[in-house]
Amino acid sequence: MLVGRSAVMQELRAQITRLSATHFTVLVTGESGTGKELVARGLHTGSARHRGPFIAVNCAALVETLLEAELFGIEDRTATGVKGRQGKFELAEGGTLFLDEVGDLSPAAQAKLLRVLQDLSVERVGGARSRPVDTRVIAATNRSLMRHVESGGFRADLFYRLSGVELTVPPLRHRREDIPLLVDHLLGRHHRLRRLVTTDAVIEALCAFDWPGNVRQLERVLERAVALAPEQRIEVSDLPPDIIGRYSVLATNRSPNAYTLRAWSSRYARLVLDRCAGNRRRACEELDISYHTLRSLLRHGAGAPVGDAHALTGAGLPLEGGP
Repeated sequence: MLVGRSAVMQELRAQITRLSATHFTVLVTGESGTGKELVARGLHTGSARHRGPFIAVNCAALVETLLEAELFGIEDRTATGVKGRQGKFELAEGGTLFLDEVGDLSPAAQAKLLRVLQDLSVERVGGARSRPVDTRVIAATNRSLMRHVESGGFRADLFYRLSGVELTVPPLRHRREDIPLLVDHLLGRHHRLRRLVTTDAVIEALCAFDWPGNVRQLERVLERAVALAPEQRIEVSDLPPDIIGRYSVLATNRSPNAYTLRAWSSRYARLVLDRCAGNRRRACEELDISYHTLRSLLRHGAGAPVGDAHALTGAGLPLEGGP
């Protein structure tokens, strides 16, 4: 389930709905922990293949010597004591095969995958004939496949075959307004164990953090709180040290005028700029303000109260120049 009401998540859900009506191969990109498999499952459950199997494969976890047999199957008695079995492509017949971290496939597996996508058939290891398959492929990666192609680690022809339709899952730091919803959703999973609530300061601290591990990291942080919080209310002290440290730094930088209308406007402008991945032209369009006004608001935010980490750091962007 993709949780969030931010503009980027609404657009992502709309794209998933449109692509679910097709049979096209899809490449899902995004940082680790953003929810790429959730996107793949959404594409499957919304499609005409929803009654078929959804088979997920982590290509990075496959042993090199067994990779081809796992994906394409192996014939009986190919080696002493080996029993024939179907590969993941055949197991996903009539459904969807999700290839996570496809960039970690070996060159030999890449060549075979390209052949399968072109011919819609597989040849088992040790086999002499091809078997037709009716399987939709959704691939995912947390790296830039184009750079991988340029470095010689990934086949260009396979890249272009996979990337015709591409979906990008935004990192959590680009949709901070979704964090309160995610917190409620993730804590709700543990209601049978404990029913916990959060303070406003906790939400501020979580929104101020950059989340390099994205939603997966947020989930682990909340699990830690569920396990260790001494009271039925999560306090800032129940959070990991790195989050507390970030929150403390920001809190000590509050100015006496942090709650003025202009301060709130400045903080909201930075939030929108962050959501637009630093693109100031798009931010101006969303805010319906001029570029001059946006620059003025960004200059003002040096003492904004906590609630968005980039309200004080400038989203890691210079105040002058930019898109």
